Amino acid sequence: MTDTQHRSAMLSGCRVLDFTQYLAGPTVTRLMAEMGADIIQSEIAPMGDPARLLPTIKSGRSGYFVQQNRGKKSLCLDLQKTRSSRYLARAVAKVDVVVEIYGPGVLQKRGLDYDSLKEINPR
Repeated sequence: MTDTQHRSAMLSGCRVLDFTQYLAGPTVTRLMAEMGADIIQSEIAPMGDPARLLPTIKSGRSGYFVQQNRGKKSLCLDLQKTRSSRYLARAVAKVDVVVEIYGPGVLQKRGLDYDSLKEINPR
């Protein structure tokens, strides 16, 4: 995609915070990236997205992980640490969309559920 095409893409200018892993969520955010969205994938420390370990591995990288996460920026945070929560709060204030795929209550325990995020960013 050329720079001109990227700027005119359907989701150009849309910022997305991605709390997904494995298949469904990363596929959604990959498609969003392909449509021009700026994706920041948040991975859980210390090992990151478990899909990094899936075969086929070349040069220490999973082909599946590379395919599903191309075009995304990635960061690895320990959500148990206050510093990570502060960083995510700043990120949430700047994004347009949050995509998550955790089970019920997981993000609420970390103060990252819909109601908590809406207080930071009502959009």
